[in-house]
Amino acid sequence: MTTWIALLRGINVGGKNILPMQDLVLLLLKLGFEGVKTCIQSGNIVFRSSNKKRNEIAQLIATTIESNYEFRIPVLLLSVVEFQQAINENPFPAATDNPKTLHLFFLAEPPDTPDLLKLNDLKLADEEFVLTPRVFYLHAPQGIGRSKLAQRAEKCLGVPSTGRNWRTVCKIAEMARSFHR
Repeated sequence: MTTWIALLRGINVGGKNILPMQDLVLLLLKLGFEGVKTCIQSGNIVFRSSNKKRNEIAQLIATTIESNYEFRIPVLLLSVVEFQQAINENPFPAATDNPKTLHLFFLAEPPDTPDLLKLNDLKLADEEFVLTPRVFYLHAPQGIGRSKLAQRAEKCLGVPSTGRNWRTVCKIAEMARSFHR
């Protein structure tokens, strides 16, 4: 069995794409996944599956949600190792003291031609970012609500992404570790 972390994008935000987590758990259990756990209402799921085909699992989850809730959302699937690597490679360790200021945008794939000049133009004076092949790290001390960089990063990167703050990332990692105790 492989433990997977699914990050759903754009559910339960601003009254749109409403999907109760208990319903999501039931849907995934019906698909044959095991040990399904969710973290907060924004679509963070940890589960086990005998299927090792990432794209197939992500597609199955997206299709099942669409057929049951009539909206399609991107599903980003990561292995526990990949998720932990993103945590370990955090380039802003001092920002973890204020977890609402540190965001990890998990990328669906490595960006081919990210517009780094535009990213730099958008950032506020106190903002910092680092782009790796699978994660865009953003330290936004004033929060992402005011950050033009946070709002436009995906367009500049040219690949789908979904962001989580440091606190949520740590909670998801703890859930994933519980599968291996």
